[in-house]
Amino acid sequence: MLNILYHCETQCAAHIVNNDQQILGALHFEKTAEFLSSANYAAIHQHVAMPILGDGDGDVVCEVFHESGPLQEAQYRDIHYRYSDDILFGVLALQESDYVACGADYPLRAASKMAYEQIFSVLKKENFPYALRFWNYMADINGITHGLERYRQFNLGRQQAFDNLGSNGTANLPAACALGMHNGPLTITFLAGRAPSIPIENPRQVSAYDYPAQYGPRSPLFSRASIATIDRKKMLFLSGTASIVGHETLHTNDVAAQTQESITNIEAVLTEAGNKLGTTCKPTDLEYLVYIRHAKDVHTVRAVLKQRIGPNLKAFYLQADICRSELLVEIEGATQLRS
Repeated sequence: MLNILYHCETQCAAHIVNNDQQILGALHFEKTAEFLSSANYAAIHQHVAMPILGDGDGDVVCEVFHESGPLQEAQYRDIHYRYSDDILFGVLALQESDYVACGADYPLRAASKMAYEQIFSVLKKENFPYALRFWNYMADINGITHGLERYRQFNLGRQQAFDNLGSNGTANLPAACALGMHNGPLTITFLAGRAPSIPIENPRQVSAYDYPAQYGPRSPLFSRASIATIDRKKMLFLSGTASIVGHETLHTNDVAAQTQESITNIEAVLTEAGNKLGTTCKPTDLEYLVYIRHAKDVHTVRAVLKQRIGPNLKAFYLQADICRSELLVEIEGATQLRS
């Protein structure tokens, strides 16, 4: 499997049209869904309503996932998905308003629980028992409704679905991110495999699933990174990484220092991954998506990344809200690991 990022709308469109039979699916980041709606793409192309920042402002960023083997496509309830012998890619979007009408205590909690229950049903149905990576996007992630922050509502629903699954605690937790959009449905994209991944934690941080109660009634469920074996090749997925040491946010109101701390955390995670595999994994090996709360900070963040990672940095920049209101930047990435 190959993970590719494109920043140009015409380049992305041409690539997808010419290679549709080898594409598991894609995430398309743009302000509106005009690019997708005009292209007549398969349903497994997920739109995420986020503005592009930097030199590509106004374009589309596409994260495209390839698979060389024969692909099958199906739908289960709200989920559209494609899969090969080794890997499954799925997308879904749920409107919270549907759960307001049902009288749910927290509509986002109810939507999150329903989304993950549907995902786990698909994985059981198609015999892909191991979730590898989740991308979670929701409106107003830091807002408070019904007396509880919306990100915490989302975590409630996600963990309730994991509880109902009867999963084995924190074993094989997938990599994940959770970001805020200005508006739109709860939007989730996921990858799953036949074989378990290797979860990677960060010795500089408390594992997210062990966060103390001050961060909400239920902890986030993800690993700091995961290493998946897909078609006999190893792929590293770096979860959304921010300026957190232990369990506390550092460098409030200082985007440059938060970016520096995020990179230090990435280096620690990659060192742990290398130790697990007996190899070396460097920050220059990854392609990055960088989420920035305030558009004006993009030049500062990019300068720090180039200074720390080097001139060969491969990164694209999106405007998004981060899961803690005091966080200004979050970085995720992926790479195929060398043998």
